[in-house]
Amino acid sequence: MTQKAEFDQRVKQALDNPQLRRNFRVTMDGLMEKRDKAFPDKAFLEELRTIGANIRANALARQPELLEQLEANCTRNGIQVHWAETIEQANRIVLDIMERHHATRMIKGKSMVSEEMQMNHFLEAKGKSCVESDLGEYIIQLDNEAPSHIIAPAIHKSKQEVARLFKAKHPDIPYSEDIDTLTRSARQILRRKFHDAEIGLSGVNFAVAETGTLCLVENEGNGRLCTTVPPVHIAVTGIEKVVEKLADVPPLLKLLTRSATGQHITTYFNMISSPRKPGERDGPKEVHLVLLDNQRSRIYGDSELFDSLRCIRCGACMNHCPVYTRIGGHAYGPPIPGPIGSVIEPQKFGLENFGVLATASTLCGACGEACPVRIPLPKLLHRLRYEQVREDRTGATIGQGSQRSGKEALIWKLWSWIHATPLVYRSATRLASLFRNRIPNRIGPWSQVRTTPRIAPKSLHQLAREEGFKHE
Repeated sequence: MTQKAEFDQRVKQALDNPQLRRNFRVTMDGLMEKRDKAFPDKAFLEELRTIGANIRANALARQPELLEQLEANCTRNGIQVHWAETIEQANRIVLDIMERHHATRMIKGKSMVSEEMQMNHFLEAKGKSCVESDLGEYIIQLDNEAPSHIIAPAIHKSKQEVARLFKAKHPDIPYSEDIDTLTRSARQILRRKFHDAEIGLSGVNFAVAETGTLCLVENEGNGRLCTTVPPVHIAVTGIEKVVEKLADVPPLLKLLTRSATGQHITTYFNMISSPRKPGERDGPKEVHLVLLDNQRSRIYGDSELFDSLRCIRCGACMNHCPVYTRIGGHAYGPPIPGPIGSVIEPQKFGLENFGVLATASTLCGACGEACPVRIPLPKLLHRLRYEQVREDRTGATIGQGSQRSGKEALIWKLWSWIHATPLVYRSATRLASLFRNRIPNRIGPWSQVRTTPRIAPKSLHQLAREEGFKHE
């Protein structure tokens, strides 16, 4: 089955599920309203977006230098830094750390990079237990699903579905559809897991080169428990998360929390700078930082696609996307869905695998307007559409030209020739007007849900001449 056929199948499944569509519609509307209220002063919002975009652009422009500085300062602080070019190497590093400590149990905070690595499946295949501690991630792990949103992984499930899942997986817990009761139940189940785990794993929101500090933003406190209770903490992150200075973090944090959930500040903001020091009573004895490349350096080498690395993973582009709101995250396929996923994931995993995602957009521009760091998402989607059909294949994007169709290319060449040759263009439009009633009512899938357009009996040039305009 082609990637387009697989994508179409997933989209159809999503559109045929009214409960799923209702869950997304209600939640996305709520998140957009909260974000709007969090930025009542639009001038302040635009100023903050510019500051955030400049901070991220500066960090990316100096990324090689900042990554070296981050490694030096983390090492000086006692954090062990590991570099992974591929997800296989990153998984191997995590496994080696676990085996060095004879560890079999890991407790995880929320991390989209670990989703990218498919770490849970990898570790489970090696006989390791890996339990998600973020409530949303825990829910989808119980149901053997992937996240459907980068901020709210279980957003596709209603409270009734979660209640039935909890009862099925934990029969000793009384059935309840009350959200607070369900949350308390999950907390009780997970509390022991924190205590028993030999390894805690988390993601990183910002890695500060100036101080060697790993910043982690969260609301549930599970991130803090993952990074402090187990004796060993492993942080995994993409190399693009580095920022230059600690002073760069507050503006980005303002943008991240308000754009994501409409909060002015999250409940927890963790700054991890070292393992436990002598005399301290808690904290891990070892801290490891795994820096994953996985094609990010390749993206970095393209002066236009480079902008996609600015992302701070707030999810605002998804919340505002009319396509994502209707089909949800699972229809996309790879770990990061929505507009930013349609830009980043094909570049990481190849256009031959996920290039079709660049077409999952109406190009309405809502994602670009919502992005807190001004990533030109519609422009990048255009670029990837071109990359997957370009003929010369001289660029650096994986899978370039893989979706090129000889028939489609011929049609566009013909279209270009007609529009570049005035005599041919006038003849063609005249013929089209004369035979407009011969156009069939169905012209492929496009007209299955739309009325087939009819060519006007007279062209604009003819109408203008009839009105007395002599100089067209």
